[in-house]
Amino acid sequence: MKLLLGLYSAVHAFMAALFAMAALMLIVIAARVAWTAFTGGLDASAAEAIIEAMGLLAAAVVALQISQTIAEEEVIRDAHISAPTRVRRFLSRFMVVIVVAVAVEALVATFKAREAPSLLLYAAATLCSVGVILAGWGIFVRLNRYAEELEPEAMAEAKQEDAKLK
Repeated sequence: MKLLLGLYSAVHAFMAALFAMAALMLIVIAARVAWTAFTGGLDASAAEAIIEAMGLLAAAVVALQISQTIAEEEVIRDAHISAPTRVRRFLSRFMVVIVVAVAVEALVATFKAREAPSLLLYAAATLCSVGVILAGWGIFVRLNRYAEELEPEAMAEAKQEDAKLK
């Protein structure tokens, strides 16, 4: 069984490395897009390209955060997601990244809608989805807190696992 768990850790480490490489590639592409916009002249199309670069950077942040979360939770801590505290902490790390990425996408869509008003509905829906995600996440955290109070030993165990990162 330990061999199988070691294999899972190795696969998670490989996935974390792939996410990190994807983030680096997105950063390079965003830098190239931004540089091309900057050298091509500072006009409305350059602004749109810069906004596109921001969207790429947001995607890079998402990929990098996912890489870090997988590495910390599944490889370094070798945590098993079973206690309410661990579930909340694990999902909260992903939710922060998702909310930021969707909010940046809403910003990009809003700027694009200035030139194509037909995209305004998409921008508004994307912005509303940020609110829905935040509300759902808040409800989850609130309900999860009650479950954590029933299992204080799980909180202590999660804090001990944090020592592996120091």
